[in-house]
Amino acid sequence: MTDTPVKKNPPFSTKGNQQPLLPKIGFVHRLYTSDFNVDFVGKRKWWFGISAVIVLVCVASIVFKGLALGIEFKGGSVFQVPTTITDSTIADYTAVVNGSGLPDMDATEITTTTTNVRLQVRSLSNDEVEVLRAALAEKADISVDEVTYQLVGPSWGPQITQKGVQALVIFVVLVALLISVYFRNWKMATAALIALAHDVIVTVGVYSLIGFSVTPATVTGVLTILGYSLYDTVVVFDKVRENTRDLSHKDYTFSEGAGRAVNEVFVRSVNTTIVGVLPVAALLLAGMVWLGGTGPLPDLGLAMVAGMIAGSWSSLFVATPLLCVLVEAEPAMKAHRLAVERRKARTRTKVEATVAEVTEPVTIAAAPMIVETAGRPQPKRQTRAERKKI
Repeated sequence: MTDTPVKKNPPFSTKGNQQPLLPKIGFVHRLYTSDFNVDFVGKRKWWFGISAVIVLVCVASIVFKGLALGIEFKGGSVFQVPTTITDSTIADYTAVVNGSGLPDMDATEITTTTTNVRLQVRSLSNDEVEVLRAALAEKADISVDEVTYQLVGPSWGPQITQKGVQALVIFVVLVALLISVYFRNWKMATAALIALAHDVIVTVGVYSLIGFSVTPATVTGVLTILGYSLYDTVVVFDKVRENTRDLSHKDYTFSEGAGRAVNEVFVRSVNTTIVGVLPVAALLLAGMVWLGGTGPLPDLGLAMVAGMIAGSWSSLFVATPLLCVLVEAEPAMKAHRLAVERRKARTRTKVEATVAEVTEPVTIAAAPMIVETAGRPQPKRQTRAERKKI
């Protein structure tokens, strides 16, 4: 018996006479090899549309739903009750507050730690404090003295807010001047500041949508992401400047050079964002799981996570395409674009003409063939000697 050869499956599938289907390359492999060619500039309407929708949703939430300001902003009373935490603890203590008979207790915030229940309510009078402490102690089956109470005033008052706004305005002005001087292009500063505003609105909007309390730690996180967003944008713009230097001597437009620049730094930006978000996400997770969603860790973590992701998006998909819109409106850039298009058109014409010349049909003279057919006289064969005589 002869061994029957085993047919091996091809490395990729084919269908009929079609070209073989090459194996797909995943996003992780492309990220590792930096193999990307995203049309950041050409599809800017899509990116602007996505960002516009996100910003509008955030603004609508801030306007109509508002922000859950922490006790540092509006003041109030804080109670802490030591008790055993169960799945129904928050619901049980919410019922205690509602059954205390005190008015205007709808805005009560109840959170839990590993061993305590924390209640944040409006500012109460001395009599109201005694009533609520007694109800909480009865629910936890402890003495009234074990229920701690603290009256917190609005420490983050109008004066501190005013000073913070002034510092933010000074910061924005100085950043705009620095970017304009460094890149020698005020349009880059304009695009960077618009991207910065995008990041702040999205970050604050996330707090409004989720309902997280806005505390001084939140303000710290928002101010921190301003620097991160500007850093990412400046890195992209620096590559754009490098690719568009001496543009009049190049065979591509400003938008094409900027698109190449963004693709060249795309992997770096994504990797930087991933590496930066992971530890901050760990802070957020730790604050949510072990601190019950209260304290500076979750407040700072949420602001940093939302701001860093928004900053990475705006640097790639908002700032650079917007810069291209501003620069391409200049008369010099319009003239350069027309010159590039004319050169490309002439090149295409030459290539088409060359291809046409190469593909012209060539006529080759065929040697006469003698075909034997019935009824026709056939030529007489000559001997070798006879052919030599000729």
